[in-house]
Amino acid sequence: MQRRILIVEDEPTLAMTLADRLEAEGYAVEHAASGELALTRAAADTFDLVILDIMLPGQDGFEVCRQLRQQRLDYPILMLTARSLITDKVVGLKLGADDYVTKPFSIRELLARVKAVLRRTKTLPKEQDRYSFGDVDVNLRSYQVLRGGKPVEFSSKEFELLKHFLCHSGETLSRDRLLDEVWGYENFPTTRTVDAHIVRIRQKLEQVPEQPRFFLTVHGVGYKFVG
Repeated sequence: MQRRILIVEDEPTLAMTLADRLEAEGYAVEHAASGELALTRAAADTFDLVILDIMLPGQDGFEVCRQLRQQRLDYPILMLTARSLITDKVVGLKLGADDYVTKPFSIRELLARVKAVLRRTKTLPKEQDRYSFGDVDVNLRSYQVLRGGKPVEFSSKEFELLKHFLCHSGETLSRDRLLDEVWGYENFPTTRTVDAHIVRIRQKLEQVPEQPRFFLTVHGVGYKFVG
């Protein structure tokens, strides 16, 4: 099936260039020139990836990213911007973006990143939409987590990490691998970001967080979900 990409870019020449190259690679491409139009298109249709410029008229890319995640539109997001400050990259990734490319960039690099993001975020088979362990029920489609029948609040990244563990049940995952496959990039300032998210997941889902039953530490390697 042809993968569908939404390009959110207000610079017509760049948008056309990206669309032409992506279509040549076999993708179906749509274009939105503003954040408002992007949100309308993203809500009305289904996409496999959103390439999102940060410097947009009206709502900027950060706000668009935030609203997409608030609306539970789980499209992978590749941020595209001329802003190269590391703080901007961190903000975008914390808001739920999957990767970040700084202008100027080569088309080859962008295409490689597009393929990498799509590879990391393959759609789960239908029979894997729901998981249960202990008194916890997780619906991966609706982004709903219940414990003892009561909803549990999860941030976007906490849910993505939980989802990754569920889909790799019984497999030991290193911190570096989790950073690459969940946060979508390498060389995060510190791998302790994984540890902090694991602590929060244990606090929300384990009966005794200090003695976890499901989210186990594999000393010297990483973590493993056993459910």
